[in-house]
Amino acid sequence: MKVIIDTNALMASEQFGVDIFSELERLGYAECLVPASVLAELRSLASGAKRGKDKVAARVALVLAERCRVLGEEGIDADVAIERLALDEKAAVFTNDRALKKRLSSNGITVIYLRQERYLVAAKKEI
Repeated sequence: MKVIIDTNALMASEQFGVDIFSELERLGYAECLVPASVLAELRSLASGAKRGKDKVAARVALVLAERCRVLGEEGIDADVAIERLALDEKAAVFTNDRALKKRLSSNGITVIYLRQERYLVAAKKEI
């Protein structure tokens, strides 16, 4: 099964010490996809003026993203790109963004999220 990974989900690996790829595999997701706009967000966070944990997490996330297939083009809002790709690819989405989870769920897209900062769970709302 396919899963699209959001910016904050890639950063969660460094922020919470969770092996996101092992967890995704445990849930049955073997093919990981990342929108080009997510990579653009990560590059911006990694090279921006911010210091500390977010900057480090973004740099680690860019390395992790190399294990994924990149789709789409930059310049599109990441949330919009994620939603479109999820529908086009019939893929689940791994995100911790509350508003995005709600929007995806209302469109019948399976949402994977980090639970208790330790493991991933998948939730599908039927429409």
